[in-house]
Amino acid sequence: MRLRLKATHVVLAMLCIMYFITYVDRVNIGTAASEIQKELHLSNTQLGLVFSAFAYPYLLFQVIGGWVGDHFGPRKTLFWCGLIWAASTIMTGFVTGIVTLFIARVALGFGEGATFPTATRAMQYWTPPDKRGFAQGLTHAFARLGNAVTPPLIAALMAWLTWRGSFIVLGLVSLLWGVVWVLYFRNEPKDHPGITEAELASLPPRPAGTRPQVPWGPLLRRMWPVTLTYFCYGWSLWLYLNWLPLFFKNNYSLDIKNSALFASGVFFAGVVGDSLGGILSDGILKRTGSVRFARLSVTVTGFAGALASLFPILFIHDITVVALCLSSGFFFAEITIGPMWSVPMDIAPKYSGTAAGLMNTGSALAAIVSPLVAGYVIDVTGNWYLPFLMSMGLLLLGGFCAFLMHPETPFEAGEAMLSAGRPVAAE
Repeated sequence: MRLRLKATHVVLAMLCIMYFITYVDRVNIGTAASEIQKELHLSNTQLGLVFSAFAYPYLLFQVIGGWVGDHFGPRKTLFWCGLIWAASTIMTGFVTGIVTLFIARVALGFGEGATFPTATRAMQYWTPPDKRGFAQGLTHAFARLGNAVTPPLIAALMAWLTWRGSFIVLGLVSLLWGVVWVLYFRNEPKDHPGITEAELASLPPRPAGTRPQVPWGPLLRRMWPVTLTYFCYGWSLWLYLNWLPLFFKNNYSLDIKNSALFASGVFFAGVVGDSLGGILSDGILKRTGSVRFARLSVTVTGFAGALASLFPILFIHDITVVALCLSSGFFFAEITIGPMWSVPMDIAPKYSGTAAGLMNTGSALAAIVSPLVAGYVIDVTGNWYLPFLMSMGLLLLGGFCAFLMHPETPFEAGEAMLSAGRPVAAE
C-alpha cells in the first residue's frame, strides 16, 4: 500500500524549508565576514552596520508585509518575497565595497520582511488550532537548523567557490523554492486538489465575506507587550547570529573552519529548543486548558534559563565551557519561539499575519540595534564578552515583560471587555 502524504503536511514541510533557506541567506554573512572584512577593508563598527542593513527594511515590512499577506494571500506574497531575497543573495556575490554590500543586505531584508508574518497567515488556516505551537516550533527549528549548518556550509563553499560564489549558489536555491511554492500552495485549503475531507474537518473555518479591515489602534494596544517581549529575545538572537563565528575566531584565534564548527554546535542547541518549546506549550495547553499558562510558562522559563546559562561566561573563559554555556543559553532562548509565535494566532486569528508582523517588529528593531551596539563596543573596548553582558540585561527584562501578555483573551473579546470598562484579565 502506497503511503500518501497529506496536503497539510506538505505545506508545513514547504514552510519548514522556507524558514531554513531564509535563515541560511540572512546569517551566511556572519561566517563569510572575516574574508569580506579583509577584502573590503571594514572595521568592526562598519561590519556591524552591514549586519544591521538587513534589518531596516525587515523592520518596515513586518507590519506592511503582514498586511500584504493578509490582503493578497500567502501564495503570491511568499512567491514574490522569494524572488526578491534570491536576487539579493545572488547580488551579494558581486559587491565591490561597503555601499553595494549594504544595498544588497537591505534588499535581502526587503525580500524577507514579509515572510514570517505571511507564513503565520498560511499556518492559521492550514494548521489545526491545537497544533499551532508545534507548527511554529517546528518551522523555527528549521530556521535554527539553517543557523547550525550555515557556518560549516559556507566555510566549505568558500573553500570551493570563494565567498562570492557561495552567495550565488545559495541565491539560486532560494529561487527554486519560490517556484515550487507558487505551483503547489493554495490560499484556501478547500481549493487544493490534494486535500481530503478529514483534513478539512480538522482545520479552523475560514471567515466568510470580505476581508476585514485591520483595526490598527486597538490591535497595537493588545500587541505592544508581545512586541516588547520579542524585542528582548531578538537582542540576544541577533547577537548570536551575527557575531558568534567572529567571537570564536577572534577571541580564541581560531581559523574559519574551527570557528564555524564551534558556532554550528551552539546553533544546533537552538534546533532542539525550538522543537521542544512548541511541543511543551501545546502539551500544557491540552492538560490545563489555559492558553495563558501554556504560553507564559514556557516563555518565562526560556528567558530565565538563557540568563542563567550566560552568567558563567563572565568569569570562566575556557573555550569548552564558554561553548557549552552559549549552547545552553541559545537552547533556552529558543524554547520561547513556539509559544511566542502562537500568541498572535491566539490573540487575533482574523488578523494573524498583521499581528505576527507587529510582534516581529520587536526582533527586527533588535536586529538593527544589537549588531551596531556590539560592533561599537568591541571596537572601543576590545572585549568580546561585554555584548553578552548587555544581552543578559535584556533577557531579564524580557522575562518580566512576558507577564504583560494576555493570549488567553481573543482580540474581539478583549475589545468588548474594554468597551464595557472592564480590564483584560488573566484566566
